[in-house]
Amino acid sequence: MTLLKVDAIETFIEQYHILQGVSFEVTEGDITVLFGRNGAGKTTTLRSIMGLNPASKGQILFKDERIDQTPTHLISRKGIGYVPEDQGVFFDLTVGENMKLAIRKNDSEAMGRQEWVLELFPDLKTFWYRKSGLLSGGQKQMLAIARAYVNDNELLLIDEPSKGLAPIMVEKVMQAIEQMKSKTTVLLVEQNFFMASMIGNRFYIMDEGRIVHHGQMQELKDDQESRQKYLGIA
Repeated sequence: MTLLKVDAIETFIEQYHILQGVSFEVTEGDITVLFGRNGAGKTTTLRSIMGLNPASKGQILFKDERIDQTPTHLISRKGIGYVPEDQGVFFDLTVGENMKLAIRKNDSEAMGRQEWVLELFPDLKTFWYRKSGLLSGGQKQMLAIARAYVNDNELLLIDEPSKGLAPIMVEKVMQAIEQMKSKTTVLLVEQNFFMASMIGNRFYIMDEGRIVHHGQMQELKDDQESRQKYLGIA
C-alpha cells in the first residue's frame, strides 16, 4: 500500500527554484531512501512534506489525503514524525524532559512505545536525567529519533542520521532504524550509501531538484555505473 505520494511538487526558497517537479512514492512498511549529492534538494523535499517549505505546485498525499496545503502542526498530528538534520532536541532540557515534551497523548500506548525505544537506545535510559546538550552526537541523534517515534506515527522522515557520527554510532543508529521498520514506515535521507543500502528497500536519487533514478535497493547495489554517475561512488 502506498502510504505517501509526492506528485510533481515544485518548491521555491526565496527566489531559488529548489524542487522542480519531484515525484515519488513511499510504500507502507518499507524504508525508502532518498539519495543525492549535497544541494540536490533532499532536505527541502522533507521540509515540503512537513509544510515547512510549502510546495507551490503539485500534490502531496498521505494515506490518500492531500496535505500540501496543511499547516505543519496538523501534518504532524496526522501521523508523520520528522527528525531534522540538526536533530531538533532541546539542549537545556534533560533526556526525560525532551521525551515528555514530545509525547502528544500520555497514555499506555505512548508509554509502551517509549519503553520499546528505550530498550532500542539504552543510552537514553542511562542518561535520562542528563541535559541533552551534554550528550554525544550519537546520543543526541538517538534522542531525536526516539522523540519522533514515541508518538503513534505511521511515517518517520529522518534526515541525515549518520552525519558527523563515529562509525560505531552510525551502525547503532542504522540498526535501530531497521528495527523500527516492523513498527513504522521510514523515508530516509542519507549520504552514507553503504549503511543506507543495507537497510533500505527502495531508493530514489535526486539531482538538481529532480528525481533522476529509482528502483529496488538491490538494483542500485548491483549497478556500479549508476552509483558512479549519480552519487560519485565507485
